[in-house]
Amino acid sequence: MTGGSRNGRRKAGKEKNMKITKKNGNITVYDDQKVVRSILNANAGTPLENISQTVAEALADDVFSQLTEKSEIITTREIRNCVYETLLDRGYPETAKRYIEYKD
Repeated sequence: MTGGSRNGRRKAGKEKNMKITKKNGNITVYDDQKVVRSILNANAGTPLENISQTVAEALADDVFSQLTEKSEIITTREIRNCVYETLLDRGYPETAKRYIEYKD
C-alpha cells in the first residue's frame, strides 16, 4: 500500500484545512505523519506491542477523524490526548504510556 491509510488514500484535503495551535502560540498546519512518527517512536521500546507503519498510519487516521469532529483549530494538547486515548482504545497500553512520557 503506498502513501496511505487503510483504503489507500490519505485525507490530504482535510489535513490542509486543520490548523494547530502550538504551545508557543504559533499556528501551523496539521501533519499526520508527525503523529505516525510519534506512535512508532513510542512503540520502539515496547517489545510486546509491535506496531507496523501501516498500523501506525491507521491509528493516525483514527486520530485525525476524531480531531476533525472537534474544530478546524486544535491544540497540541488535544492531539496528544487523542493519540493517547486511541492507543489505549486499540489495545496498546504500553505504547500509550511511552507516548505520554515521550511527549511530556
